[in-house]
Amino acid sequence: MPNHSKLNAVFWFHLLITTIAWIGPFAFSWYWIIPVYVIVVVQFIFFKRCFVNAGHAADEGNDYTFYAELLERVGFRPNRKRLKFFVRKLLYLFLSAVALIWQLGLEQEPWFF
Repeated sequence: MPNHSKLNAVFWFHLLITTIAWIGPFAFSWYWIIPVYVIVVVQFIFFKRCFVNAGHAADEGNDYTFYAELLERVGFRPNRKRLKFFVRKLLYLFLSAVALIWQLGLEQEPWFF
């Protein structure tokens, strides 16, 4: 089942930008982070893939996502189809909502800018 990619510099870059995406609602102003999320979603909608995956030889077949790889590397076996749906359809909408609620609703300042 696992089809792990190479642990090269692009893999680690992918991990870094994935981590930044998760802390984004708290770290960056909503008017910076939401357009970034939109770009990621547009990539999924129009190209049906993540461009960064190609840089670490990740095969996008069999409902592969970077999240599936990370979870499988630590021993979890997620339902790849459901995980792909969540990541590519819901995650960035959720993170955008968190950013708006945290910053506008709760009036919290972002950590950086």
